[in-house]
Amino acid sequence: MAISADILRGHTDAIILAQLVAGDSYGYEINKHVTERTGGAYGFKEATLYTAFKRLEQNGLITSYWGEDGPGARRRYYAVTQAGMAKLAAERQEWNETKGVLDALISWKEEP
Repeated sequence: MAISADILRGHTDAIILAQLVAGDSYGYEINKHVTERTGGAYGFKEATLYTAFKRLEQNGLITSYWGEDGPGARRRYYAVTQAGMAKLAAERQEWNETKGVLDALISWKEEP
């Protein structure tokens, strides 16, 4: 399965917010879930992911905190806010509308 990064690029925030709805998480784990859910067809570059976290946090859509995971490096966890939940709902609605328009425009149906 080939996925165009250009198509998904505009939906980075929605993808991250959707992952955080399931619970607080950190960058590596979020990217791992994205990769697993797409069967390895898509994953974030580290720079893309952390730039998105910064943007989402600055816009009040997520918050972050340092986790206490025991020995080793501390992880920065992210949590979706109420504003983030509202943004995700709007993004999902927009995606469904866009998908409907694209289906209408690129689907091939023979006329009777």
